[in-house]
Amino acid sequence: MWLSRHSFVKLSGLLLTALASWYLGCFLSTLIPEEVLSASITNLQDIGKKPVIRAPDPKRQKCDHWSPCSPGSYAYRVLSGGGKEKLAKICFEDNLLISEAKGNVGRGINIAIVNYKTGEVVATKFFDMWDGDHSADMVAFIANAPQGSLLFMVTHDDGSTRLKNDAKKVVEELGSKEIQNIKFRSSWAFVAAKGFKLPDNIQKEKINHSDKNNRYGGWPAEIQIEGCIPRNLI
Repeated sequence: MWLSRHSFVKLSGLLLTALASWYLGCFLSTLIPEEVLSASITNLQDIGKKPVIRAPDPKRQKCDHWSPCSPGSYAYRVLSGGGKEKLAKICFEDNLLISEAKGNVGRGINIAIVNYKTGEVVATKFFDMWDGDHSADMVAFIANAPQGSLLFMVTHDDGSTRLKNDAKKVVEELGSKEIQNIKFRSSWAFVAAKGFKLPDNIQKEKINHSDKNNRYGGWPAEIQIEGCIPRNLI
């Protein structure tokens, strides 16, 4: 069927409009850089989109606490060793007192002594309880800690084989409830005060005995204790 004159004119107009649009697009593309066109298209696509509001990254706290200690408190975190390779750490006020990076951590019982009033470290040392007789040395080290000291103790590998009863008694007198229960390759962490008393509501001690079914196959699994110590106890 032949198109009517009106339909023919209408179809011709549409074809001419499409041809003109195509020609204009080609002409503009030669004048406008591709980067500008791409940016314009992206901006048009973004119109109407809701802005994505991202929560700010959580602020890192001292010793990697989840929540901060009050300004009138000391932050501490004590981590035992785990397996053969993961060594113990003692963190106080965001300073690593004992760690692999500092090169002062070892097999046995690791101890850090801190001046409670100033927050300054007094001494650090580890006592190998597998090779050699270091139990008496540990007793002397604790005895030489000044009154008004914080003592942080933690095991790496084995801390019990050559630990003698007199050393256990000294630690027990500092408030330990688990030192008498320590076994071969038990993971143990303890925080004590010499010459004053720590609050009852802070985490001071934890023990976990070696388990052949854990991920380290008989080597001790890591444990940790952490908390905030008020600065006005003495």
